[in-house]
Parts: sequence; structure tokens; C-alpha cells
Amino acid sequence: MDATTLPVIMLLFDVYKQVTTISVKLPKRWNYGLGISIEKSVLECLEYLVMAKNAPKQLKSAYLIKASAHLEMIRFKLRLILENKLANETIIFQTQANIAEAGRMLGGWLKSTQST
Repeated sequence: MDATTLPVIMLLFDVYKQVTTISVKLPKRWNYGLGISIEKSVLECLEYLVMAKNAPKQLKSAYLIKASAHLEMIRFKLRLILENKLANETIIFQTQANIAEAGRMLGGWLKSTQST
């Protein structure tokens, strides 16, 4: 990634790598539904963050709200994987920690766009 990439985008890129590692190790029955779904959610979240980064000021918050919704869905999907004991707990917890940090960053960014 280049130097102009925002930290939240870089963090979500790392989350995507973690999620693909988790997804590959899911049982076949779960991989085709939940595994692919969580990967797609992370990519869509990344897409909205990149769009927010490049959007005019008045449009940023709409993209950030959509990214936030995807982030919440990622949390639910990770929780489902954890509760069903489908993947290594340590990896899930690390990914959840990264998601929480991305959520804080995203919340701060969203707050800054709404107060100006």
C-alpha cells in the first residue's frame, strides 16, 4: 500500500487477510455460505472506505455509514464462527480486536465529517 492510504483502510486490508485465512479453514458446509459472505462484507467495507476517502466532503458521511453497517455485519459473522467453534479462537479474537479498532477509527472519521 502507498503512503496516502489511510490507516483504517490498511487495517481493514489486514482484516481481509485474516478473514481469508479463517474462511479457508472453515468446514466445507460453512465456507460456501459464511466464509464467502464475510470475505465479501470486508471487501464491500473497504470499497466504501475508499469511496469516502475520495468523495467530496458532503458525500463522505453516507459512505462511512455504509462502511459502518458492513463492519457491524462482519462482527456478527465472526461471532457466529466463534460461537460454533468453526475456527481457531485466537485468530478470531485477533480479528475481532482489529475490527474493534477499525470501528473506533471509522467512528472518529464519521464524527469529524458530521461536525463540519
